[in-house]
Amino acid sequence: MIEQYAIKDFLYKWVGEPPEGIDDFLSLEYTECVFAKMEANKALFINGSEHFRYATITEKNQMVIGFLDSNKELKHRVLSLDEVLIGKHF
Repeated sequence: MIEQYAIKDFLYKWVGEPPEGIDDFLSLEYTECVFAKMEANKALFINGSEHFRYATITEKNQMVIGFLDSNKELKHRVLSLDEVLIGKHF
């Protein structure tokens, strides 16, 4: 549960703290098939053409997002707290 709340809080800040909250802005589902992650249930595009798929947290407490690039290839990006607070990705 702590991991879920940490990821949701991180994503809430990352998308700019939408007034409707993260659950209404970006519907997320917690899964543990290969590793624990919060998966998007609806399309969210970042940086123009990248399609956000999920976020997870590593053992070193790093936030990682998975996204599909314009070629539909799964890519990963480690995000720092500074990037979240500055709002670099939206």
